[in-house]
Amino acid sequence: MNRQVVLLAAILGAPLLLSACASSARMDPYRPGAMGGAMAEPAPMPEPVEPVPSGPVYAEPLPPLAGESLPPPSGDYGAPSAGAAPGDIAALPSPPPAAAPSRPSRSALVGGWTAREASGGSCRVQLSSTPALDLYKASTSGCSNKDLARISAWEYRDGEVYLYQPGGAVAARLRGGSGSLDGVLAKSGAPLRMTR
Repeated sequence: MNRQVVLLAAILGAPLLLSACASSARMDPYRPGAMGGAMAEPAPMPEPVEPVPSGPVYAEPLPPLAGESLPPPSGDYGAPSAGAAPGDIAALPSPPPAAAPSRPSRSALVGGWTAREASGGSCRVQLSSTPALDLYKASTSGCSNKDLARISAWEYRDGEVYLYQPGGAVAARLRGGSGSLDGVLAKSGAPLRMTR
């Protein structure tokens, strides 16, 4: 059976291979006799271009990310330093590195939380490490808000905590650290804060 398949592939593939070779031979402009018998001349080399002098290079710190503040600059980043030649970027002072916000791990979020609603009410939310399909189990107690009261699962993805109701509907999205999370309820858009 395998010999027959190999033989059939060889028979069917031979014409394709031959036509590809013949086609590339006709299209080669440097092959004598190709394209009407005349040998094509290569394209002329472009003339070298002289570099144009540039003006001074300026550097400024990037704006802070939403919700973050940077320390005040310690140097003048708006103008070249003394003795800097135009176009000399190495002579400029470099800004201090900004500290990247640390994201908590999923395991740091497991445990009991107190949820505070915009109406002033509060209740308990328990984030478990017990898997529930591709999420983790969650439960609530004492929540007057019906969307919070129905929370049954949670996940931590891309720096955000998602709280889910049965059926997979997102009840709330929150951001923050292992001590406090701030976010909104999905349906109403009302603010929600969870603290340890």
